Amino acid sequence: MTRHHSDPTAPRLREIAEDVFAYEQPDGGWCLNNAGLVVSDGQAALIDTAATRARALALKEAVARVSPRSPRFVVNTHSHGDHTFGNHLFADDAVIVAHEDARTEMDATGLHLTALWPDVRWGDLTVALPDLTFRDRLTLHVGRVRAELVHLGPAHTAGDTVVWLPDRRVLYAGDLVMSGATPFCLTGSVAGTIEVMERLRAFGADTVVPGHGPVGGPELLDVTEGYLRRVQELAAEGIDAGITPLEAARDADLGEYAGLLDSERIVPNLHRAYAEARGATPGEPMDVAVLFSEMVTHHGGLPTCRA
Repeated sequence: MTRHHSDPTAPRLREIAEDVFAYEQPDGGWCLNNAGLVVSDGQAALIDTAATRARALALKEAVARVSPRSPRFVVNTHSHGDHTFGNHLFADDAVIVAHEDARTEMDATGLHLTALWPDVRWGDLTVALPDLTFRDRLTLHVGRVRAELVHLGPAHTAGDTVVWLPDRRVLYAGDLVMSGATPFCLTGSVAGTIEVMERLRAFGADTVVPGHGPVGGPELLDVTEGYLRRVQELAAEGIDAGITPLEAARDADLGEYAGLLDSERIVPNLHRAYAEARGATPGEPMDVAVLFSEMVTHHGGLPTCRA
């Protein structure tokens, strides 16, 4: 995982506010997630880890370059393996924190993600479940920095957590927000994510760290909402035409959102939007295997994962 600093694909840790860092893994496609770090008064908290052992070790080395101590807390924004598989490399020194539903999902799915992309060099991984869970809100104090952990309802998953640093005006949004990549509601809710965007705006963040892609500002919320509203429009048109989500995806005009990475996610997103248009509640369980397989069919094969 060691690459020259001029390599545009190399992960980088950079300070985005006083005591506050973002760890970006270009290009933000499948399993190339972001993480966050707060370092203050000799204390540290890490927000998310990484998908493979090599990437998690690279993250750990980057953290060690700016923090005198290992992170005291590791916060998982949700259950998916690209954000959680590296937990075990920090677990000896840290309390792992997540929403209670995220812990349940992590326990149920284990290392299933590795089976979806068997050619990825995942390395020796062990699932390290959260030690501390919460239901609605939880506040961590990392030296001088207050970190507010907030659950906002079914959106990307049923157990999403955002981390809000009110004194730094920084919001770690996890996969509720993507930057340059297609939003993904395979195990969550299209309508729920749209609703959550308004609640995220209310924080008044100056800086938004997305789950994937470059750090930005509040405009990232607008792109996420705009894309998902377009998905709802396409679902309504598809239902009126009597065609399936897969069929609707084949001819979908995504307009200004057509250039987002991993556009094949339109298929599970349409399945969610169809179901919700027909009365399904946000986050209602669906056959994830079927949704994923149809996405692969639409893409013409398994999407590339560069983790």
